[in-house]
This record gives sequence, structure tokens and C-alpha cells, in this order.
Amino acid sequence: MDLKETKSSDNIFEHKIRVYYEDTDAGGIVYYANYLKFFERCRTEWLRSFDIEQDDLMEQSIGFVVKRVEMENYKPALFNQELRISCQVVELKRASVVFEQHIYNNQNQHLVSANIRVACVNLEKLKPIAIPPIVFREMQRAV
Repeated sequence: MDLKETKSSDNIFEHKIRVYYEDTDAGGIVYYANYLKFFERCRTEWLRSFDIEQDDLMEQSIGFVVKRVEMENYKPALFNQELRISCQVVELKRASVVFEQHIYNNQNQHLVSANIRVACVNLEKLKPIAIPPIVFREMQRAV
């Protein structure tokens, strides 16, 4: 269940989620690849906060694909914890954007950080394209 989103004055967007059993290994620790899913959900909700729906873009053969991920794990997230995932634009180019993202638990412990470069592509040709103007303007406001 997705819990809540907030925007801070620093243009940092936050999205809260709860860790489900399916997100964990047999020891109740979140499997590392699932952090990438949590980051993706946060970026999707960030776009949605600007009334930008990815399915609308997909109907125009426009999509965002992850080009590069640098992730560092500090502490594990555990089953049933509520997590706060943040996302902030740190670099915006004509066809790509870099997000700085973090995950914290309810005790405000920093669990994971990542820098994620996302490219805008034509989904039919699988080639980079310029970010659509309306999306680019909203991203510029968030830098």
C-alpha cells in the first residue's frame, strides 16, 4: 500500500511505502533489487504530482528508461517497516535526467542512496529523444 507523498521546499519529493513479505528474503530483509523498484515508484509518483501520467506518454511511444544506477546500501530495510523514499532532480539535460534518491526508515535511519540517470526514448525506435516540452518544464521547476 502506498502511503503518502510530500514535497519539501528543497524540491525533494517523498513517497512512503510499507515493506511487504514479498519484498523480503527468508530472513525478513528487503532483497537489494527491490530498492530499485521502490525508487521507480517514487519517480512515478513524482511525475504524477505534476499530473504527468506515464501511460499517456506511452500512448505517444514516449518512455523513460534507466540508463545508469549507482546505489549504496547502508542498512537493511525489514519486513513491515514503513519507508520514506525521496527523489530530487540533480541534473537535467535535453533527453535525460539524473535523480538523487534516498530511502529512510521510521527511525530516520538512512538505509540506501542512489543516483539514477533516466533517458527519454522513442519506444518504437528505442532511440533517445528530447523530453517532451510539458514534462521538461515541470522538471525544470524541480531543479
